[in-house]
Amino acid sequence: MLEAAGVSQEQEAVYRLLVTAGGTTADDVSRRTGTSEDDSTHVLESLVRQGLASRTDTTPRVYRAVPPDVALLPRIKHTADALDTARAEADRLLEAYRETARRHDAGQLLEDITGAEALRQQMRQIQVNAREEMLWFCRAQYVAMPSGTDTEELDALARACAIASSTRSPFSTTKGRSTTWGHGVQAGENARAVPWPPLHLAIADRCVGIFPLVPGGSQGSPGQPTTALVRDSNLLGALVALFDSYWEKAVPLHLSENRDLAMDDAATHPALSPADSKLLSLLVAGVADKAIASQMSLSRRTVQRRIQSLMTRAGAGTRMQLAWQAARRGWL
Repeated sequence: MLEAAGVSQEQEAVYRLLVTAGGTTADDVSRRTGTSEDDSTHVLESLVRQGLASRTDTTPRVYRAVPPDVALLPRIKHTADALDTARAEADRLLEAYRETARRHDAGQLLEDITGAEALRQQMRQIQVNAREEMLWFCRAQYVAMPSGTDTEELDALARACAIASSTRSPFSTTKGRSTTWGHGVQAGENARAVPWPPLHLAIADRCVGIFPLVPGGSQGSPGQPTTALVRDSNLLGALVALFDSYWEKAVPLHLSENRDLAMDDAATHPALSPADSKLLSLLVAGVADKAIASQMSLSRRTVQRRIQSLMTRAGAGTRMQLAWQAARRGWL
């Protein structure tokens, strides 16, 4: 059991004997283990050299176990650190291998998936494997996963995996799909709506994505859908950039007081107070926080707190997004 720490089975047996005996001689070990005294002495001396045992200079020599927390735990930690280093190096070598394979074989980058069932399996697989985030373009006409069947999305949210969806306005689609989006938002999904996403798209951890090559399926063109699974490449980078560009312009979705899905638009957000309106105008004009604080007779900390409050109210993650949302909502 201690082989991972560099201790052989024979040494472990004798070390366990020392731990329980408190102190013993080579002759005692020989009688208890059924080995010769020379073999017992050899094992005991090897334990001394490895720092697992100590011995007296008397005759006969008495051997005692070094406490396990002193003898074994540092050794195990060193082994674990070495394994972590080796694992990291193996990951780097694997990535180098895959990069070389991708450059010499385009099939390593792009994989065709034909048929709704094959697509459904791949979609579920990448969701199960996602660890950080899932990016979605969802359109009204599903390709492989009808409304209510995508339980992996909720499982991903349970793993604290962010779901960033850019969806078509849910109020012009089927009730079932709108309900599914509502459940996702309620579970923690960060969703926004755009007039019409350019394509169906799913990207896991920004390193693997699925998108249609040829339309088809139960609500698309006749025949089975043909989709592509794309791995880390310039093509995937372009798809991520496409998603991000739509995300910046999309309208945040939220749950209303009666738990219905609603869009954050100008109608659902009252106008700003005169003070907030002035603060926002100065911010958009490029005035620094310190200067805003001086003009409005506020502390710099208060200015920053009110800006953060406006960002939260607008569903903006950055000040640039706040400026865009303010223009769209008529706050300026």
